[in-house]
Amino acid sequence: MHVIVGAGAVGSGIARQLAEAGEQVRLITRSGSGPVDPRIERVAANASDAAALTRLSRDAVAIYNCANPPYHTWPTDWPPMAEALLAAAEASGAPLAITGNLYVYGPVNRPMTEDMPLATPTVKGRVRIKMWEDAVAAYRSGRISGVTEVRGSDYISPRYSVIELAMPGLRAGKTIWLPGPLDNPHTFTYTGDMAAALIALARDPRAWGQAWHVPSPAPMTLRQVVTKLAEVGGFPLPRLRSYPKTAIRAAGLFDRRTREFVEMSYQWDRPFVLDSTRTEATFGLSATNVDDAIRASMPEPDPIAA
Repeated sequence: MHVIVGAGAVGSGIARQLAEAGEQVRLITRSGSGPVDPRIERVAANASDAAALTRLSRDAVAIYNCANPPYHTWPTDWPPMAEALLAAAEASGAPLAITGNLYVYGPVNRPMTEDMPLATPTVKGRVRIKMWEDAVAAYRSGRISGVTEVRGSDYISPRYSVIELAMPGLRAGKTIWLPGPLDNPHTFTYTGDMAAALIALARDPRAWGQAWHVPSPAPMTLRQVVTKLAEVGGFPLPRLRSYPKTAIRAAGLFDRRTREFVEMSYQWDRPFVLDSTRTEATFGLSATNVDDAIRASMPEPDPIAA
């Protein structure tokens, strides 16, 4: 039984890929949501409840941390959840695979590799560093059998992505406003590739005790992503504009999500490139063709809006 905590794009993607491969899956969320499939057991539980998570993971062959609390609650929500996942991994003997990101590195001036210092000055980045360091310490002390963290960049995904921001403007033929410079190279990771990497590395001892970067398409600018989105979707390309930094900061005074984005805005102010050479060479993984990734991530039109 594979135990997945969180049913966002990555958690649901892992569940679907495993089910399609004939594996049994237990998908844990607060609401009991997730993909419907005979091989996917959906369970409602609080991932911060160590006793409940341990009970639900008793027969696990691997545990996948795909949870993602709201940005503004990371300092309070992640520590108990991370500890509950470690407790479940310890009790079950199953390896733990963590869905990671690039926040741990902070502002950089070269392509990001796994050996770079974890030197972020940001609140959210430091939360992620503490989670990873605690997990590695648990592995090295023998408390848990194995752990790996798979790190990806901003997602190619229907939600919480450039696609979500751009689709309304594309469909309406209106100006698209984006929260960063339009022409800086930036790596975008397809959530299907993130899911595939987590599955491949979770039970492979070569991955344990280390972090790995997800194979991702070649870096693209925001302008190139929206242009590609228009091409794949068959839309005319409208005008693109970048929100002024002052406007984003001002909006952050009234909106929590925008306020949290401001802390991470450095990722858009310069080239932000992920290097996945080590993962590709070690495990033979590769990125999905960007046209296919975008096509799979385009949301269906809202029938009410239409």
